[in-house]
Amino acid sequence: MSEYFQNMWQEMLEITPAIGITLLLLAILGVALLILTPKVKWNARMLAAGALSIALGFVLSYVRLLHMPQGGSITLCSMLPVMIFAYAYGLGPGLICGLAYSFLQTFQDMYFLNVFQVLLDYTLAFSALGLAGLFSGVKKNWGFPAGVIVAALVRVIMHVLSGVIFFAEYAEGSGHGPVVYSLLYNLSSVGVDGLICAVVACIPAVQKMIHRALPRKA
Repeated sequence: MSEYFQNMWQEMLEITPAIGITLLLLAILGVALLILTPKVKWNARMLAAGALSIALGFVLSYVRLLHMPQGGSITLCSMLPVMIFAYAYGLGPGLICGLAYSFLQTFQDMYFLNVFQVLLDYTLAFSALGLAGLFSGVKKNWGFPAGVIVAALVRVIMHVLSGVIFFAEYAEGSGHGPVVYSLLYNLSSVGVDGLICAVVACIPAVQKMIHRALPRKA
């Protein structure tokens, strides 16, 4: 067992670019949480809404419209509940909710190559859903859809980076380089998933429900 961990550690040390990129993004997430969370006053309503969003998102992640052969899937708006929470309560609580959701996602078909790949594909990718909170102060009808698009795009970027860094060999024989292949692959899975969420977010009835159910401020 000790030899296994030694080999894994040596392999991680060999991929310096991956370590640098992942740690930089993780540091940005950590700084954002340190800056934003002290200003957040959690109450019972927020805790209940966060827990419900995480649970509902996890359940919807099992409703797969398409399961991709090399990982990833198109689901029935599984990202939307966390995005709704982030939009309603702000960026800080949204990032925390996304981070908690990322831990839960590691129990669902997790592919473990190394620690840094897991951080990109799970911790950072699902924490990015909280970026919908960037638009929590926007009262216009386009506010929530814009938050959904931004959050989904950042999640796609995390998966694309992981694909380029850790799974470049899958591009062989495809006629594309690792960057283009990873971009096309993730746009056809996570990108479509995000597009479905954006379409649903534009429905007036959905927007009314969001504004009535959750307050903008904790």
